Amino acid sequence: MTVSQEQTPKVVSDAISGLALAAAAANVVMQLSRLPVGHGVAKSTVDSGRIDKHPIKRARTTLSYIAVAMLGSEDEREAMRREVNRSHRHVNAKEPVAYNAFSRDLQLWVAACLYMGTEDIYRILYGEPSEEQRDVLYRYGARFGTTLQMTEEMWPADREAFQKYWDAEVAEIEMDDLTRGYLRDLAGMKFMPAPVPQLFGGVNRFLTVGFLPQPFRDELGARWTDRDQARFDRLMRVLGRVNRALPRPAREFPFNLYLWDVRRRIRGDLAIV
Repeated sequence: MTVSQEQTPKVVSDAISGLALAAAAANVVMQLSRLPVGHGVAKSTVDSGRIDKHPIKRARTTLSYIAVAMLGSEDEREAMRREVNRSHRHVNAKEPVAYNAFSRDLQLWVAACLYMGTEDIYRILYGEPSEEQRDVLYRYGARFGTTLQMTEEMWPADREAFQKYWDAEVAEIEMDDLTRGYLRDLAGMKFMPAPVPQLFGGVNRFLTVGFLPQPFRDELGARWTDRDQARFDRLMRVLGRVNRALPRPAREFPFNLYLWDVRRRIRGDLAIV
């Protein structure tokens, strides 16, 4: 298959930065704070896609999806859709919480979380985006869902409509013992092989809680003080300055690498996920 290249707006490519990896676990916590999504992931029978069993492969799949959704061509997005659909066909449950990976409403929720995370990363790196930049980021945010089954019409018409949707959905977030334990282990990197959890688990837990809006911290049962917030803000300022000083290929790593790899796999007719 050949793929066409499309121009990505600068504000979008700037937001898809390697710094987003620091917020990755926080965004997963947000997504899985909807109980059906949390159960669907924590109890998935597709072992090859489980982060607790194959963390490196799962990370590659997720980051490849983000890279293709936001930076890829329509042909690449269609290829990704087919591959993810093949895996999602087996991700569904009825008891004790109904879940289907093809649910467009749940895909909208996941897309909304990813969009919020993308805007947060841009803000840390470059300060408050202009209204025009926010509109561009927002329109592109729909791709997180439309690269799967979510229709363009389901994405709230504008940022005001999105905020109403977001506030209503956040009011409904819920974790149980299963998802809360799963997400705490994720934040502490307990799914990674030793000595990663011992060396980096505490730092990742701090970053995860720091990137979470307060309602998600409360549901996770995570303690966060004013002192923690001050430390987090200082760290983000430092990381932002370092990131901006890097050449663009370094700033975009590893998303540029994963996008290159997806294109290589498409050309070679190899599996993407």
